[in-house]
Amino acid sequence: MGFFEQVGKVALGTRVRFLGERMTQEAAQIYRAYGNELNPKWFPVLHVLARGRERTITAIAAAIGHSHASVSKIVAEMSRAGLLVERTDKRDRRRTLTSLSDKGRKVARRIQQPQCTDVAAVVEELSAQCTHDLWKALGEWEYLLDQKSLLERVLEKKKQRESAAVKIEPFRARFRRAFRSLNEEWISAHFKLERADRETLDDPQGRVIDRGGFIFVATVDGRPVGVCALLKHDDARYPYELAKMAVAPRMRGRNIGYLLARAAIDQARVLQAPRLFLESNTVLRPAIRLYEKLGFRKTAGLPSPYERCNIQMELALQEENTHGEEREPRPIDAPVAFC
Repeated sequence: MGFFEQVGKVALGTRVRFLGERMTQEAAQIYRAYGNELNPKWFPVLHVLARGRERTITAIAAAIGHSHASVSKIVAEMSRAGLLVERTDKRDRRRTLTSLSDKGRKVARRIQQPQCTDVAAVVEELSAQCTHDLWKALGEWEYLLDQKSLLERVLEKKKQRESAAVKIEPFRARFRRAFRSLNEEWISAHFKLERADRETLDDPQGRVIDRGGFIFVATVDGRPVGVCALLKHDDARYPYELAKMAVAPRMRGRNIGYLLARAAIDQARVLQAPRLFLESNTVLRPAIRLYEKLGFRKTAGLPSPYERCNIQMELALQEENTHGEEREPRPIDAPVAFC
């Protein structure tokens, strides 16, 4: 069994690279067979400039989808080979325009006929002998990766896998120390502890639970790694507040904040709260992005007990139907575990 059969599709990048290197090596031999001394990697630049218009390196890079640095290096190599000429733009002396030299135009014509004609015929023959159309498949892969990169997709999968190990549990007495320590660590890293913080962290049972609020604790293998509170207020417009969210530094980037916030939002919906609000600070950009992802939008005008608060956000929980009437909240169980 060959290497790729053993490793499987995780080696896709390596296999594509090997195939690309093989085709590049053979392309160099094909150029020589037709009497054209051209490095295969120069072909995209040659093709773009063969259309007859002078271009800047930036324009060439945009046309062929390469980086500016890569194209700049190729242009320098082709200029040394006598295939290109460069001149300063008279209208803007900061710009350098590149075009084919006489030698470059001759090479471009020789490559077009008969070399490209023969190569295109061979590619068509190979495609006809294959069950799957490689050219179309490459186009589809490129399109999909343009929408979302391979890195983004893999990191999403990583988050999903790591999130599966996270449980969201209701507050218990044994979580009291974690609720305080995680919040103290988070707040102290960016701001200072204020009186309102100490009052809540010193007595989570009395200040949150006994007043009709909730505390959710994210655990991994039974160990608390994140916390979040849903505070009850005597306010008809904003009866609940999302607050005191903190995640252990070593566990950040694992979707734990999102799972905690979702637990609080789902609980607020069960309680038929019309909306949920929170207070934060704009220096906490990852947190603000998370809230926006959850649907929170900026609001203002609410009294705040915190000096550090410079942004308030709200989330509408009652959706409207097509007749403009509020929908009943979808019945769900109180959140105990998220997977």
